[in-house]
Amino acid sequence: MHSRRTALAAALALLTAAPLLSACGGDSDAATGGGRPGTKKVDSIDIGPDQHRVRGRKVGSIAALVPAKVRARGTLRLGGGADSTAPLGFYATDDKTRIGSEVDLAVLVADTLGLKPAFEQVSWENLFVGLDSGKFDGVFGNVTVTEERKEKYDFATYRLDNIAFEAKKDVDWKVDGPADVAGKSIAVSSGTNQEKILVDWSKQNEKAGRKPVDIKYFQKDSDYYLALQSGRIDAYLGPNPSAAYHVASAGQTKIVGRLSGAGDALQGEIAATTKKDSGLVDAYAAALNHVIKDGSYAKVLKRWGLSGEAVKTSRINPPGLPKP
Repeated sequence: MHSRRTALAAALALLTAAPLLSACGGDSDAATGGGRPGTKKVDSIDIGPDQHRVRGRKVGSIAALVPAKVRARGTLRLGGGADSTAPLGFYATDDKTRIGSEVDLAVLVADTLGLKPAFEQVSWENLFVGLDSGKFDGVFGNVTVTEERKEKYDFATYRLDNIAFEAKKDVDWKVDGPADVAGKSIAVSSGTNQEKILVDWSKQNEKAGRKPVDIKYFQKDSDYYLALQSGRIDAYLGPNPSAAYHVASAGQTKIVGRLSGAGDALQGEIAATTKKDSGLVDAYAAALNHVIKDGSYAKVLKRWGLSGEAVKTSRINPPGLPKP
């Protein structure tokens, strides 16, 4: 079986004959941060296994908010998305060390709570299965707050949720609203909020007498980018952090439009997610507000190029993406 780096290299070879830094990881065995063998950085981002993370210190008053059974265990069992992409969650150049902004923020929160983080990467749907079953105390996995999810889960926000349309570098095309994607072939990941927005935009186009969006789905990130490079799709709609990382690392694409992950009417927010009434959300929010105040939060976002998505305060269960 090929390693993640071998699989990624094969995908890049098909993308172009010109040398590339990398393509970002994805929901496949190509989930590394990219880079040729020996590469330690993509743009200014360190993708090596020796991360020298920003660490926090236990704050007794905040740690006391953690339910007694979790304090007694001493570990914080956290789910992360196996299909996340750089710079959110991906494998370092050693193909085994999990790194990324979501990992760093989770470690910082765990430090503040005086707990040892215990990570497990699972598929997107199994993040929620893990919360439902009690397997996970929380998820740091680029989860957007939605009104539907708030019925089963509690949220403590830690980043703005923005999504982006990524297209080939030479296109003369920008996306500001539904009309700009009418008749276009756009790839998106199934079950995501960006898919919901794209489906809604397609319906708006049809209602206005315009062509619907030709929505495409693939299994792997490498498949999305191969389709984009070959012209089989016009753009890929995904999380802004991943798109920005891929633009910086591969050099073949550009961002042609950005918007809130919650749609036009609301600024979406990404949040630490826990089972409703688990008793952990207050601890998460307090820990996040502490690290926001002491500056360590800003250092984490800066090192991953995400300063533009910082929140001023962590909010518990704010207004989320409306129900369909």
